[in-house]
Amino acid sequence: MKKLAALLATPMMCSYAFAQTIRYDVSFPNIVHHEARIALSVADAPQKELHFRMSRSSPGRYATHEYGKNIYDVVAFDKSGKPVPVQRVDGDVYKISGINGFVKVEYTLYANHADGTYAGIDASSVHLNMPATFMWVKELEKAPITVAFNLPKPNQWTIATQLKTTSDANVFTAPDLQYFMDSPTKIGQLTIKEWTVPNADNRPSQFRLALEAKGSDSLATAFAGKVKRITEEARMVFGEFPAFDNGSYTFLASINPYVRGDGMEHRNSTMITLPVAFDGSDNLLGVFSHEFFHTWNVERIRPKTLEPFNFEKSNMSFELWFAEGFTQYYGDLILERAGFDPLEEYCRTLTSLVNTKENTAGTKRISPVQASTNAVFVDAGVAIDKTNYPNIYTSYYPYGASIALALDLQLRSKGLNLDDFMKAVWAKHGKPEVAYNVADLETVLATYTKDKVFAQQFFTKYINGHEPLDYTPLLANAGLLLKKQFEGQAWIGDIRYKEGPGLTITSNTIIGSPLYKAGLDIDDEIQKLDGKLVSKNDELVSILKNHKPGDQIAVEYKHRDEQKTAMLELIENPRLQVMTYEEAGKTVSEAMQAFRKSWLGSKWK
Repeated sequence: MKKLAALLATPMMCSYAFAQTIRYDVSFPNIVHHEARIALSVADAPQKELHFRMSRSSPGRYATHEYGKNIYDVVAFDKSGKPVPVQRVDGDVYKISGINGFVKVEYTLYANHADGTYAGIDASSVHLNMPATFMWVKELEKAPITVAFNLPKPNQWTIATQLKTTSDANVFTAPDLQYFMDSPTKIGQLTIKEWTVPNADNRPSQFRLALEAKGSDSLATAFAGKVKRITEEARMVFGEFPAFDNGSYTFLASINPYVRGDGMEHRNSTMITLPVAFDGSDNLLGVFSHEFFHTWNVERIRPKTLEPFNFEKSNMSFELWFAEGFTQYYGDLILERAGFDPLEEYCRTLTSLVNTKENTAGTKRISPVQASTNAVFVDAGVAIDKTNYPNIYTSYYPYGASIALALDLQLRSKGLNLDDFMKAVWAKHGKPEVAYNVADLETVLATYTKDKVFAQQFFTKYINGHEPLDYTPLLANAGLLLKKQFEGQAWIGDIRYKEGPGLTITSNTIIGSPLYKAGLDIDDEIQKLDGKLVSKNDELVSILKNHKPGDQIAVEYKHRDEQKTAMLELIENPRLQVMTYEEAGKTVSEAMQAFRKSWLGSKWK
């Protein structure tokens, strides 16, 4: 989030600058019904009228979320306990007037959606994302904050958070609203695993895995060892860990069937929720790798468009292709380097990235920068109307990752690499916490490569533009073959169907596909293909196997209550596949082996 090191290092200055203090007291009198009662006290209020509001966005999420819908029974009191009138002036904003130095606002929170964005309260555990939990005072965003948790008794619960600890195990502090809202908190029967490693400056970096899961202590210990390996491989990309505020970084991990799948980065922690039984397997590690990489990329290497984060509306950014997309690329690459993915599995990841860039409609229409701006609608944003996203949009996650792959391989073909470019970005913008924009990244690339023309052309074509990329020679350097996965096979388009009397199309048909060109679209029901009845996907596949690209066949379908017939001109399935030269029966040279090792081999010594 913000540049907080100075604030955290000088709490007396904060207290002096902001005589007003904010205190939250959280209790759980009706926890079995997913409720908490929260009191927000303001001491030395600077004015007679204050606005108390719930957030509409959350750090790491860029769309709008209406957290105000889950608070109710809002009341206020003065210092003597006398009720003070509360006026609701907007859906999530409450105005209190006539304040004489002190006011306390109380409200009930309902929370039953434990993930990286919302909150969950249950008799078995408490899962708090702060924007979904805490009302705040618009006029006092810079004031220091204290939060105290009154836990149900009896219990053996532990509190895990990136908030600063105090002498009371249930009381924590934050220097201001930005840090507080960026500090998710997990409460319950947590298994805690800790380790400390020296950073590049020989100062200790402490890590904590706070795990809510059923499993043996030895299984948790082994899993923590895997997470440690991920952190070390990530460190090698940048050369050092960040200087964590309060001296530590916490993985808040709920791995059980009672949460919703998610992962959310924060400045000194991550909230990870995986709705599966905990088995300690490598399959669980992907989200850990991705979210920890954010410790550098997006938390400290920070887009200007996200500073300061606005809790009252969506936060549009032009840089998410880098902040999220490059992070996705490295999340997968780190798993490969750490030995958790075999090369064949990583080839499937590469296959997905190449097809994202070369075979999705969005990448033919918009640039990564344009894709980034759409996060305000797609980043877990809630809407009920249908969209045409399959034809106009590709997610900045895989889109950005596909660009990172191309840039990494292009740099390596020049004797350079993306790791060192990331180190350069870290040195210029991350470590000093100087926010960047798209042009700044181009400047760093030009400086790192000592080739301004290369940097300018790359950004013009592939970042601000959407020109196609030729991955074939780039992958060949590593002894990897890019080929047509379904060469010579007839294809009508990648869409989803619902089986029934016919095949009802349940997704948008894609521009350029035979179905799209023939005029079929979502909700149309295919009844016959090439004169044969079809009601199952297997029947469709069987019919297409008897044809080749270029053939024309009739499709009979129902559009609403109309029977229609159209001609389909079949084309070749465009999907590509990445495989090793070994699998393809081709010779891998020593140069290819060396390239592959430099790219995919472990960097942790």
